[in-house]
Amino acid sequence: MSTPAPSDVTVIIQRLGDRRGQDPEAVDLLLPLIYDELHLIADRIMRGERCDHTLQPTALVHEVYLRMVGAQDLRWNDRAHFLALAARVMRRILVDHARKHGSAKRAGGLQRVTLVDEAAIAPDRDLQVLDLDDAMSKLQAEDDRAGRVAEMRIFGGLTVKEIAAALDVSTRTVDGDWAMARLWLSREICGETPP
Repeated sequence: MSTPAPSDVTVIIQRLGDRRGQDPEAVDLLLPLIYDELHLIADRIMRGERCDHTLQPTALVHEVYLRMVGAQDLRWNDRAHFLALAARVMRRILVDHARKHGSAKRAGGLQRVTLVDEAAIAPDRDLQVLDLDDAMSKLQAEDDRAGRVAEMRIFGGLTVKEIAAALDVSTRTVDGDWAMARLWLSREICGETPP
């Protein structure tokens, strides 16, 4: 199957606009266009989880999609904006899942996430999802845009160019925000400076 052009996704998203509940055909057209990309993001995130994690990438993708399509207050402008919002929804789902399972086990065995690849804060360092969420919330309180950049890189796997498009800023601005966010998060979570 060939990868759809970002413009194809954008056309469907713009067609949906505020009419999600009134245009089920467009909703049905969107999932096949964006599914593989969302699954790659979910798979990358879930690879860092422990092997017996009860949430699987496919379930995460379906939950993200259902929440996004069902939320009438979420507005998407284009493919990049959709993926940016998907990153935020994935973060919320993982945090909610970690809280649910952490409280069920009385704080023992909370879900962990390993941040690897170029979006890594500290290579091969396991971090609890809840710790990461807390640190990212603090970062967003100090610098909202840098926090959103970090969220899109870590939870969404978006490229610098995609983030720039979603935030309507230059790639240079995103590079600077990402560098600052990595440093800030590394110090907050690990007490160290990233490589």
